[in-house]
Parts: sequence; structure tokens; C-alpha cells
Amino acid sequence: MEAEIAGTQPIEVEVQEGKTYYWCACGRSKRQPFCDGAHKGTGISPSAFTAGGTETMWLCACKRTLDKPRCDGSHRDLAKG
Repeated sequence: MEAEIAGTQPIEVEVQEGKTYYWCACGRSKRQPFCDGAHKGTGISPSAFTAGGTETMWLCACKRTLDKPRCDGSHRDLAKG
């Protein structure tokens, strides 16, 4: 199953150093860009990451990034697809 596109622009979030986050990889979460458990039954699992510092991050919403969970610009290719 391919992930659903949750958005076509990255989502700006503030993360706290040492805290673990679960990035939604399936695109179904209502709490984008984070997991709310909506992936159950899809065969797609969220990606856990621990913030290395307190910072602003741009997380992928199109779910096509190769640098999970960070946006790598893959959303720009959606219109070309």
C-alpha cells in the first residue's frame, strides 16, 4: 500500500531536544505530521525519531521524502507525476 498524500507543503514544527516523536508515514493521521494510530491495518508504520536539539523542523506531508521525516522537496514532483 502506498501512503496517502496528507499535504503538498512541508509542516513546520518545533521539537524539543531528547524528546521522541512519531512521524506519520501513512498519511491518514488527523494530527499531521504526527501519528495518531490511523495506520493500523495499512502495513505502514510511523517513523520514530528523537530530536537532537530544540529546533524548528520542516516535516514531510506528502509522504514521499527520502529523508524521513524531514521534507526533501519531493512534493515538488507530485504535479509532474
